[in-house]
Amino acid sequence: MSERRVRVRFAPSPTGALHIGGVRTALYNYLFARQHGGDLVFRIEDTDSNRFVPGAEEYIIESFKWLGIQFDEGVSFGGDKGPYRQSERRAIYKEYVQQLLDAGKAYIAFDTPEELEAKRQEITNFQYDCHTRGKMRNSLTLPKDEVERLIAEGHQYVVRFKIEAGQEVLVNDLIRGEVRVKTDILDDKVLFKSADQLPTYHLANIVDDHLMEISHVIRGEEWLPSAPLHVLLYQAFGWEETMPQFAHLPLLLKPDGKGKLSKRDGDRLGFPVFPLEWHDPKTGEVSSGYREQGYFPEAVINFLALLGWNPGTEQELFTLDELVPLFDISKCSKAGARFAYEKGIWFNHEYILKKSNEEIAQLFFPIVKEHCSDETLERVVAVTSMMKDRVSFVKELWPLCSFFFVAPTEYDEKTAKKRWKDDSAQVMTELMAVLESIDDFSLENQERIVHEWVEQKEYKLGNVMNAWRLTLVGEGKGPGMFDISAFLGKEETIRRMKRAIEVLG
Repeated sequence: MSERRVRVRFAPSPTGALHIGGVRTALYNYLFARQHGGDLVFRIEDTDSNRFVPGAEEYIIESFKWLGIQFDEGVSFGGDKGPYRQSERRAIYKEYVQQLLDAGKAYIAFDTPEELEAKRQEITNFQYDCHTRGKMRNSLTLPKDEVERLIAEGHQYVVRFKIEAGQEVLVNDLIRGEVRVKTDILDDKVLFKSADQLPTYHLANIVDDHLMEISHVIRGEEWLPSAPLHVLLYQAFGWEETMPQFAHLPLLLKPDGKGKLSKRDGDRLGFPVFPLEWHDPKTGEVSSGYREQGYFPEAVINFLALLGWNPGTEQELFTLDELVPLFDISKCSKAGARFAYEKGIWFNHEYILKKSNEEIAQLFFPIVKEHCSDETLERVVAVTSMMKDRVSFVKELWPLCSFFFVAPTEYDEKTAKKRWKDDSAQVMTELMAVLESIDDFSLENQERIVHEWVEQKEYKLGNVMNAWRLTLVGEGKGPGMFDISAFLGKEETIRRMKRAIEVLG
């Protein structure tokens, strides 16, 4: 028998913004597919019509486009195993529900919500299973003609999976190893509801994974309890040979405590939990996104890849292409991964350093133009080369280096008190004369001439430079003084110094 082609899927529900945990699941599926020369399928699980949110599907697709995670087939990507939207597959699911009913592997239950609630009150920890189904209103306890009458009269019903007692289910998990579960503790899950003529997650997934020839199901740890049921469904259909291999990924945990990462954690600590900004059409609430916060998609990918898996080396910076051959699903952690959002900021800083000055300047240029409409890209590149190593986000550049483009109108009181001495006005006036006399205003030439003058006058270099910085910048920040003056040019340097002497006295 030829080796089976690797086919994995990412199957979100369009119920709102895509959580960053879902992004990591999709990323691991992508890496696994690419590593094995396989396919990544994009499927939409929209069988729960009550939870559908307009715009969510488009949001999810745009998120992956921004992140650079490419799908091979599925909703909006084409393919020959569609439809890839579950709401368009109703007829397919009905056929397989009937197959289970005909084989006696499933049964019809007519219990109303009120009857189920009454049973919960009567029996502690009640679940609908092999021990309780005989006491309920279903096709196992009712005569055949009554079942037919109830259906004909339009009574609502569900189809439940009939799980036999006294068996052991074996789930082979690529991360967790062998997981064994006794069937006596499993309930008879609902597979289909007559109310909306749609299957539940459990049936739809099994049928879709089988028909779409999915070889591996890589999903979050929260789905691990449903894995035994999925194994039993594969067996009930006689599909053991095509059963996918499972891998249940560790949860993303709160940065500062126990439990699963939530949007509230992001709101509380000031970091996004969604890839893109999300505008909730129902509540009008706007949630921040990594893209709008100024993160690079490569930094987000790099950060997420190492949450729950690492290559076992000291290296931390990886492109998407570099991650493909290194990724090993079996080396994923079993324990949850703490969402250290500060590390995401660190990654963004590292990617700013990796990118060329020109690339960062192109991103910074529109911000500069908002304040100084006549600035040139060439000058923005020069400033970026001096300052980009000091920021984690491009948007942080303007407050840090606006002085290059806009002369200070006031002078930081604390810095002035500390750096502006009694003789500073006189020394700065002398320095202006020295600078006026320089024809070649290059950084190196200025530095040589000014240093010679300081030595000759026996001034303290630190005092001179600190006072000079205050005149040009307005506070005690920025790169080397000769970097600043060379950028500003002679005329602007002297103009700023004159004004500072007038204001500071």
